[in-house]
Amino acid sequence: MQQIFNFIIRNSNRLLFLLLLGVSLALTIQSHSFHRSRLISSANFISGGVYEKINTVNEYLNLRAENDELVLENARLKSLLFNIEDTTKAPMIDSIKGVKPADIIVSKVIHNSYSTHENYLTLNSGSKEGVKQDMGVINSLGIIGIVDNTSPNYATVVSILNMKSQINAKIKKSNHFGSLTWNGKSTGFVQLTDVPRLASVRKGDTIVTGGQSVIFPENINIGTVDKIYTDKKTTFYTINVKLFNDMTNLGHVYIIKSKDREELINLENKNKEKDE
Repeated sequence: MQQIFNFIIRNSNRLLFLLLLGVSLALTIQSHSFHRSRLISSANFISGGVYEKINTVNEYLNLRAENDELVLENARLKSLLFNIEDTTKAPMIDSIKGVKPADIIVSKVIHNSYSTHENYLTLNSGSKEGVKQDMGVINSLGIIGIVDNTSPNYATVVSILNMKSQINAKIKKSNHFGSLTWNGKSTGFVQLTDVPRLASVRKGDTIVTGGQSVIFPENINIGTVDKIYTDKKTTFYTINVKLFNDMTNLGHVYIIKSKDREELINLENKNKEKDE
């Protein structure tokens, strides 16, 4: 205790100076808002830096616990994802002339090959739903292809991007017909061949189904005219058609039943028999 008193006596001038300096600073800060705000700002900067360092250390120490929580959350989300039902609804399609809603089977593309010259689609609807061979397949943008084979629950479809595919089509504004084929080059274009030179056709004209087939109703969209060539051998037009559909990205589709198909085929066969 005596040492403390001796220290105060020896340094009384310095201690008095520090005391007076502290009092003057306190009075200055209290009476001037600028000095007070600067002090608070400095204090916040210092304390904020300290808190940030402490928080960094705490975060590092808690990494293991957080990682465990993330693992559990990921497992829960994956479980929900793998067990979730497909609730995506098929887009509504405009009414098709001559086709009743009851004659349309809604399906979905579950496999799509488009990298070869003979491309096929697989649908998640089959004979149980009434799907049969040679039924037309379309979506809200246009034609997709023709049913090739069926099983109870699935069906394969000859895509319009198949070099063996031939579909009756026409220029919408002039009704000049041709045969819709694919040259195997681009997934965005098909070709309308054997179009008469008399046909009035320009770039941008719409190409639709011709209606001379028992598979597709008339005037189902296909695409627009991109380029027009003249076949030197036949002197007919060959038209490059830009598809409305992105054939590499297909979802829901519509399979069209044709109740009159068998009747028309039998009638045509009878005419052929007479000619023979």
